[in-house]
Amino acid sequence: MTVTVVENPILKAVSSYTRAENPSAFLALNSGNRSFTLPGTDGVVVYRTTGRFAVQFGGPFAAPEEYDTLLDGFRRHVREQGLTHVGVQLQRDDAERYARHGFTVNQIGASWAVSLAEFTLRGTRFMQLRNKISRAHRNGLQIKEVEADACQDALAAIDGAWLSSKGAARPLEFLVGEIGGEAQQHRRLFVGTINDAPVAYISYSPVFGTRAGWMHDLSRRVPDGSPGLMEAINAHAIEVFRGEGVPWLHFGFTPFTGLDAEHELDGHSPAFQWLMHALWAEGAALYPAQTQLSYKHKWAPDATIPEYVAFDGPASLASFAHIFRACNAF
Repeated sequence: MTVTVVENPILKAVSSYTRAENPSAFLALNSGNRSFTLPGTDGVVVYRTTGRFAVQFGGPFAAPEEYDTLLDGFRRHVREQGLTHVGVQLQRDDAERYARHGFTVNQIGASWAVSLAEFTLRGTRFMQLRNKISRAHRNGLQIKEVEADACQDALAAIDGAWLSSKGAARPLEFLVGEIGGEAQQHRRLFVGTINDAPVAYISYSPVFGTRAGWMHDLSRRVPDGSPGLMEAINAHAIEVFRGEGVPWLHFGFTPFTGLDAEHELDGHSPAFQWLMHALWAEGAALYPAQTQLSYKHKWAPDATIPEYVAFDGPASLASFAHIFRACNAF
């Protein structure tokens, strides 16, 4: 996969350094994010502030030899501002470094990925998925890859119907993708229509590192539409990507999923570990993790990638809550 890199320091950082193994690293370019740099240091820290908290996205995107310097510099900056530091969507290597710096680090969930080289929807394991896809096509679904600025009205119509169906729900930010802005040229967008009416779309963000490819990111559909809309669009995109030789399709981060005691680091908080398991079992009102994971498991992912949260001090419910506040969840 080839991505044209412009002279954007965040894009340069997330596409250049091994620390960008984070499959969601491209979300660092979301509008509304803030960045921290140090003079003479090659790299960037991406974060948002909410209340008295600084919520960092991923670890520092930095040259390996300057990672610790940038982390320490940002930590000092946060403390000087009178803020509490919490990092989310850290990868395993990030988590180990944060633990060595004295943070309390726990697994918070996982991301999921499918190797596309040998991927096929043939076989009995995908029978139900194929049936849903076929039903959507029988109902007249047409799928095209489009430029976002050429279909703004279509996207707005889908977004409006989707948000209306969610009642008082807010559109999530920060840890999910977006459409528009300077970074849009690097994303890919597939839109489905039935009888020329827009019914669903999926936006894909680039993924760098050893599992390079695309991430199934922002997706929305009209309520009460044909079954199989998302599945059909994603299957279409997979065939396009496979034809281009793309090695991996990622499904992004889902909190409270993929939890495993073997993923926890020494010094983690047992109480926070218990909370994550409780939210997996009973936390649908906070986030529909089981529904999200069910969709991802339809595609038989080959890789489960644990992701972590780091607290500067003891694990804190207030810090955890402000991660969701930074995401515009409430």
